Amino acid sequence: MGMTIYVLAVAMLLVGLYAVVAKKNVIKLIIGVLIIDYAVNMLLVLVGYRAGKSPQAPILAKGQSVQDFAARSVDPLPQAMVLTSIVIGLGLTALMVALAIRLYEKYGTFDMNRIRKLRG
Repeated sequence: MGMTIYVLAVAMLLVGLYAVVAKKNVIKLIIGVLIIDYAVNMLLVLVGYRAGKSPQAPILAKGQSVQDFAARSVDPLPQAMVLTSIVIGLGLTALMVALAIRLYEKYGTFDMNRIRKLRG
């Protein structure tokens, strides 16, 4: 598995970046931002993962030595960051959808080129 999963996560990030930069439809822009959000979350989870025979949750079991726990458990900090990122992403998504609805109500289209020309 190795670096392949990291390459796929970066490829997903680049696909989202392409959608944000190149697409002119507001819905496609929102989907591009969501893809970037998911790719960043995936990269954060991958950073905290430890390869091994059986990685365990970051919970110290009764009778387990601290050295064994530290060697086998995944890092809990990226997991906490991903949870925070999910909440922030949800708020950002709600804001983007609300703005898209307002744009459609005002201009009757999701096309950014037509919205820029209308100026009203």
